[in-house]
Amino acid sequence: MLRRTFLAALALCALWVAPCRGQEHWQEEASRLATLLDWHPGAVVAEIGAGDGQLTLLAAQRVVPSGKVYSTELTPERLAHLEELAAKDANISAVKAGEADTNLPPGCCDSIFMRLVYHHLTKPEEIDASLFRSLKPEGRLAVIDEEPVEGSSVPEGVPKNRVGHGIPQNILIGELAAAGFEAESVHNDWPGRTQSRQLYCVVFHKKKQAH
Repeated sequence: MLRRTFLAALALCALWVAPCRGQEHWQEEASRLATLLDWHPGAVVAEIGAGDGQLTLLAAQRVVPSGKVYSTELTPERLAHLEELAAKDANISAVKAGEADTNLPPGCCDSIFMRLVYHHLTKPEEIDASLFRSLKPEGRLAVIDEEPVEGSSVPEGVPKNRVGHGIPQNILIGELAAAGFEAESVHNDWPGRTQSRQLYCVVFHKKKQAH
């Protein structure tokens, strides 16, 4: 039951966000991410919870000819769509995500990003550890999310400390710090931010582990 609720929440979130955004908005976000995460030819990138794959496609354009974009989804329907994209673009690889694991290869990525996905994670501690494992040393992680709307409800199965639909920035930073990430920059001027939708992006890097 919990799994079905989680899948339905992700699908509704993606359906709500995607239709209202024109291509120029995706281009703007991709350009910001490309700068922050140093997308370049040959880079290996991953998008977690890629939805319809708009940002995956734009990332793939930045890493050609020898780079790669792993594009993950948990719902079968959206994964099937990503597999269609991958069949047409050799630089894209679709990956079935798990609730507790990204299912990305260890140490595969120069950078990873997710957009309005983190606040839907039912097992954030496990996913954070998986993200850490999947990044190369000093790799970067960008999380785009939003402050909870006052009076909104926490999605079922998600930790109650979110205090609403979204996740407070300080809680996001604290959870990822516990997994071994260090916040590198915070961007409260993210495209699409309004008074009612307080979008933000936090960029982290994978700290070197002591030997």
